[in-house]
Amino acid sequence: MSQIIDRRLNPKHKSAVNRQRFLHRFRKQIRKAVADAVDGRSVTDTESGERITIPAKDLSEPTFHHGPGGRREGVHPGNKEFITGDRIPRPQGGEGRGNRASNQGEGMDDFVFELSRDEFLEFFFEDLELPDLIKTKLAQEVSQRSIPAGFSKDGIPPNLHVIRSLKEAHARRIALTTAKRRRLRELEAELESLQAAGAGENELIELRREIEHLKAKIAAVPFLDTLDLRYRNRIQVPKPTTQAVMFCLMDVSGSMDQYKKSLAKRFFLLLYLFLSRNYERTDVVFIRHHTVAKEVDEEEFFYSRETGGTVVSSALELLREIMRERYPSQDWNLYAAQASDGDNWPEDSGNCGHLLDAEILPYLQYYAYIEIDNEYPLGLWQEYEKIARRWPNFAMQAIDEPADIYPVFRELFKKKGVKG
Repeated sequence: MSQIIDRRLNPKHKSAVNRQRFLHRFRKQIRKAVADAVDGRSVTDTESGERITIPAKDLSEPTFHHGPGGRREGVHPGNKEFITGDRIPRPQGGEGRGNRASNQGEGMDDFVFELSRDEFLEFFFEDLELPDLIKTKLAQEVSQRSIPAGFSKDGIPPNLHVIRSLKEAHARRIALTTAKRRRLRELEAELESLQAAGAGENELIELRREIEHLKAKIAAVPFLDTLDLRYRNRIQVPKPTTQAVMFCLMDVSGSMDQYKKSLAKRFFLLLYLFLSRNYERTDVVFIRHHTVAKEVDEEEFFYSRETGGTVVSSALELLREIMRERYPSQDWNLYAAQASDGDNWPEDSGNCGHLLDAEILPYLQYYAYIEIDNEYPLGLWQEYEKIARRWPNFAMQAIDEPADIYPVFRELFKKKGVKG
């Protein structure tokens, strides 16, 4: 028996469709595997994919096969052990399995494959959202989206709809030949009756000639004509776009050592990735603070080395000012995410609580606070716990190590009704 080994490369992602089908088919198993992988994954791995294992039991396909018992004959390739006519004893017991020791039968190993970085992030962000994204005022630049709009007679070959085209061809053939077929049946019936009555050959010649002429006309109608071709049609329609802004507040005071800053940066990198992949119109405002808060660009937010004492309320005051000047709450969905080690000036924690209570949280859709390395919670954490009890749109979590970032991020931004 010849075997064909396909060593062709995969230019232009020709197998992408099959991969998407596979991912769609085993979506449930892959989502579970991604969720399990996230628990032990460092956020530094955002640049890589993930090795996913699908259990063998989930890969089984329903098949028709012989049941147990009975006698049957089969043809097997010959080998050194058996010759024609040998009887092969039935195996005792059931089949072995890939992950258990067995001296009989055969089984299947778990299927392992690699998710790409984009595929991993797609599954990771699938159940996440910005909570209560409700204000749907159109952004200044209205985006367009393509939607199906029936069929057209013009198009490019990839958009050809085969079934629709064949239906059109069938309808055309019926319309053009129905009268001729009816006349043909009448003439054939008349010919048969004349033959039965013993009519002369001269009387039948003209009738036969007309029948042949009708058959030729019917046969001349093409099976498929250019007029039958139909193409999938799509049109562009305006896409409502929600306006949202995310305030990112990071504590860069002296108590935030390099390790803590690294954890905070990783959290914000993940947040930034989530926003850029899932929302087209989202502004991001970066605020760094020690004793003084300052709005900075992305480069300075992640890489500046400026540091100092700690006054957390300075960042909240700057957030409030920017919100009032540039992002009116009646037009914008407002969000904020804050990262700090909680080591704040004692008298300032109360100010933070007052600012959040009176001037920020009433206008925000959602406020997420993460505290880095809070083995011994300080005054800011305790103040924020009171806030969390009063405001359902305020959430807080602790991060102690890189492996905590993914689970905490999912917990903060998971969709309503999604478990885990």
